[in-house]
Amino acid sequence: MKTALLLRIASVLTLIHAALHTIGSVFGKPSPGAAAQVAGVMQNTSFPWMGNPRTYWDFLMGMGLGLSIFLTALGVVFWLLASLAREAGARLRPVLLVFALAFVALAADSLRYFFFGAVIVEVLIAVCLALAFIVAGRSAGGEQRAGAGAR
Repeated sequence: MKTALLLRIASVLTLIHAALHTIGSVFGKPSPGAAAQVAGVMQNTSFPWMGNPRTYWDFLMGMGLGLSIFLTALGVVFWLLASLAREAGARLRPVLLVFALAFVALAADSLRYFFFGAVIVEVLIAVCLALAFIVAGRSAGGEQRAGAGAR
């Protein structure tokens, strides 16, 4: 499998993750009962924070929307990197490794604090990025050998 294809798959998975995260956490409603009661307290208990009245609900919604924004941006970045991978795959390897490790860390965070559905998607994205890292290294080795023989 080629680096570009793996990055396109990671891109689509990341965009799906962003959409589902936005639908579920930003626009979703708490379940009736205890979850709704806690959400009500979070929404109705205001306190000053850096000169502005805020609630824990504000922080929850702001961070949830922030994650949706960053997941969407990452999905676009992975798509753009796929175009670059055809010409500069070897030079992208450090970037791919950083993103792969970040998604492993995000999966661990989701396993601890959220739910298993998010973990599955994040692990799939990390695997695509790790495979892209490996494939880019293999193609770089071939390019180096071909370049050395031409001298």
